[in-house]
Amino acid sequence: MPKSAKKKSKHGSTSQPYTAKPASSAATNAIFKMNTDLGQHVLKNPGIASAIIEKTSLKQSDTVLEVGPGTGNLTVRILETVKRCIAVEYDARMAAELTKRVQGTAMQNRLDVMLGDVIKVDLPRFDVCISNTPYQISSPLVFKLLSLPTPPRTCMLMFQREFALRLVARPGDKLYSRLSVNAQMWAKVEHVMKVGKGNFRPPPQVESSVVRLTPKHPRPALSYEEWDGLLRVCFVRKNKTLRASFIGLGTVMEMLERNYRTFCAQTGVVLDDGPVEEMEVDEEEGGFVKEVMDLDVEDGEDVPEFIKEEQKRRKQGKTKRKKRGKVAESVYEKVRRVLEDETKLAEQRARMCEEGDFLRLLYAFNQEGIHFA
Repeated sequence: MPKSAKKKSKHGSTSQPYTAKPASSAATNAIFKMNTDLGQHVLKNPGIASAIIEKTSLKQSDTVLEVGPGTGNLTVRILETVKRCIAVEYDARMAAELTKRVQGTAMQNRLDVMLGDVIKVDLPRFDVCISNTPYQISSPLVFKLLSLPTPPRTCMLMFQREFALRLVARPGDKLYSRLSVNAQMWAKVEHVMKVGKGNFRPPPQVESSVVRLTPKHPRPALSYEEWDGLLRVCFVRKNKTLRASFIGLGTVMEMLERNYRTFCAQTGVVLDDGPVEEMEVDEEEGGFVKEVMDLDVEDGEDVPEFIKEEQKRRKQGKTKRKKRGKVAESVYEKVRRVLEDETKLAEQRARMCEEGDFLRLLYAFNQEGIHFA
């Protein structure tokens, strides 16, 4: 990944950018128009920048990854405290301004600017991540950081207020979602402080919050793909019962049947694939949930493929399932047994379930040979 050019100086400067040169920062930010489509809202309040640094508890020996440094208002505060800062910037104009800002100072040799998309680039090892996060990459950034082979000690991340509140939401909260459960499985999540929109240039349309993520050590011993696959089924309609989320959607049952067939093929289990009945089964009869299904995806999260297929079917008026064979009947019975007998969560709603409930579900399904990835 290309890095912005840096020039070494024999005579470093220890000037403080917020005290010695207050006008320079304003001039820098006025050189070009911020691209708000990329989520560019530069933090202009030095008090907020100082508070973020203080609450991060940085060490002098730390290497810090900063995502979206902009023109460097937060970067220079980081460099005053730590050994090294790696700043990942998508906009070449911003990267150039940041490089120019530290040029000829003692900070120059301790700053590396990486030009590119932080979600796509290979990141070097670092101790702490600090980010004024562009809203488009909020969720991908969280899970990239938590899935790194060597996760950072802590992450201090600024997000739009609603996204931050979803991260810290608890069971029963309005904003409790798949994002909440996923993040809290892999990290301790804390709301640190609110940041008003007047602290940015240009001001965003919504308020912001700073959230601290502390990755769990050791990591939970489970597959992220399996865990997330289960949560996708549970939370796509979080106000419905778990019975409705699983048995009430034909595409979910078909996905689980395909996965079960794959599992059996990999483990050498021979399946009896004959027919079990001659009549077609309607999704709202013959054991399927008799309730009106609303397929709106909760909290604006990405739509799973099985829901896209279900929406397509219903638009086309195709509400009949194919003839069920013995494998489909077996999978149906396994799902029913897990929900009703083993976990007794069939009538529970995802928005009220705790992490332990989802873990019990995943374990029980896996014991039955039902997988989600």
